[in-house]
Amino acid sequence: MQALVETINKLKKEKNAVILAHCYQPVEIDLVADYVGDSLYLSQVAAKTDADMIIFAGVYFMAQTAKLLSPDKKVILPQIDAGCHMADMINYKQLLDFKAKNPGIPTVCYVNSTAEVKSECDLCCTSSNAVDVVKSLNAERVLFLPDMYLGKWVEKQLGNVEVITYPGFCPTHLQIRPADIEAARKEHPEALVLVHPECHMSVSEMADYVGSTTGIMNFAKNSDNKSFIIVTEQGVVDRLKRDMPEKEFVPVKDNIVCPSMKMTTLDDILKVLQNESNEIFVDGNVAQKAVKCIDRMLEVSK
Repeated sequence: MQALVETINKLKKEKNAVILAHCYQPVEIDLVADYVGDSLYLSQVAAKTDADMIIFAGVYFMAQTAKLLSPDKKVILPQIDAGCHMADMINYKQLLDFKAKNPGIPTVCYVNSTAEVKSECDLCCTSSNAVDVVKSLNAERVLFLPDMYLGKWVEKQLGNVEVITYPGFCPTHLQIRPADIEAARKEHPEALVLVHPECHMSVSEMADYVGSTTGIMNFAKNSDNKSFIIVTEQGVVDRLKRDMPEKEFVPVKDNIVCPSMKMTTLDDILKVLQNESNEIFVDGNVAQKAVKCIDRMLEVSK
């Protein structure tokens, strides 16, 4: 593996490429990544990078978002089949139908959505800034898509906004149920429960902390507690264990794994660096509209 890592790092410099990796990726991808984080952080990096090429170790909507933010850069997805089940739950026509049933209400889309969907929304958000984004609209009612659980969690945090949600969800996070939290707490009574807001509301309600992947990692880092039950994808558990060996990190249950996020390998990254295949393109008219809702999100998130 060391030779592979060295080859990738050498080629990356030669081609002035930057490698972005989401923290649900296989942990060995971090050996070649320049930036590792959640969707918001990686979007901010993509918007500012002076690299000629962005290799996005993640899933399709993430690479597409990077292309929207850096239209003059070559954006490459190492594993072209890495999609997102949640993003696939709403297409352009379904969004128009959703808006038509709820006319005149501002629309917020989760970053886990296609460029076509983003092009018809007022603002984009990630799990780390969803509350601030919805709040920034100063509206009594907001349409939120595609993740109903993140939307309803935001509604609960704000208290004075009705969040009308589209019935989408993350199949990985929805595997986690209250009984799993109870069982993990019974085995680790001293542990704090850190939950991602894509989980079912009944799970979020049992948490000591609810937040994005970066939020969860920062909470664990800054907490005086020594033990944590991690209620999100396995990649977060792997990185926490690596970065803070003095603390205990317990996955809420086995196999909370996003199959799409685990598709990318170091070999895939080397291959696309060599031949520059799997380039991501977005229709110009769609991109022009879609980038506006992302830019507005980044403004709110400064």
